[in-house]
Amino acid sequence: MAGIDESKTFIPVSIAVLTVSDSRQSKDDESGQILAERIQKAGHSLAAKEIVADDQGAIVEKLTQWISHPEIDVVIATGGTGLTGRDVTPDAFESLYEKSIPGFGELFRMLSYEKIRTSTIQSRATGGVAQGTYLFALPGSPSAVKDGWDDILLWQLDSRHRPCNLVTLIPRLQEV
Repeated sequence: MAGIDESKTFIPVSIAVLTVSDSRQSKDDESGQILAERIQKAGHSLAAKEIVADDQGAIVEKLTQWISHPEIDVVIATGGTGLTGRDVTPDAFESLYEKSIPGFGELFRMLSYEKIRTSTIQSRATGGVAQGTYLFALPGSPSAVKDGWDDILLWQLDSRHRPCNLVTLIPRLQEV
């Protein structure tokens, strides 16, 4: 049966939050703040929280720094997952993946469909693994961030979730 197994020990992970935006600043980064609050409320560590411009090179540079940081297990980004010219977050993320997690984007869009119907096709939410670090990119709206965290990541980043979760795989992500 799927759910939280209270007999198991919760293992907190260290998560960095990246807001991708040309216009947001710390004081009006609602989606980044929502993620940071939910991460900490769930018992995880907020390793870092930053804003970078909608620029593929800048996103890749920040992701590369965080991926190489031994204390960061997960990076969650918000913003830049749409279809316009400046929406390059998925392209930056996918350029670093060693393995993609197609089910993340598929499940996000399936859940999103219940709320925004066919408009969900405009989301390029994505997930993958790079050098033992999980990378997830969500759309920039507060609603999308809540859906991505509350309905997917909260559960998959809880070591007690059964039948399986992403946390228990962390020690094995760099196996050869």
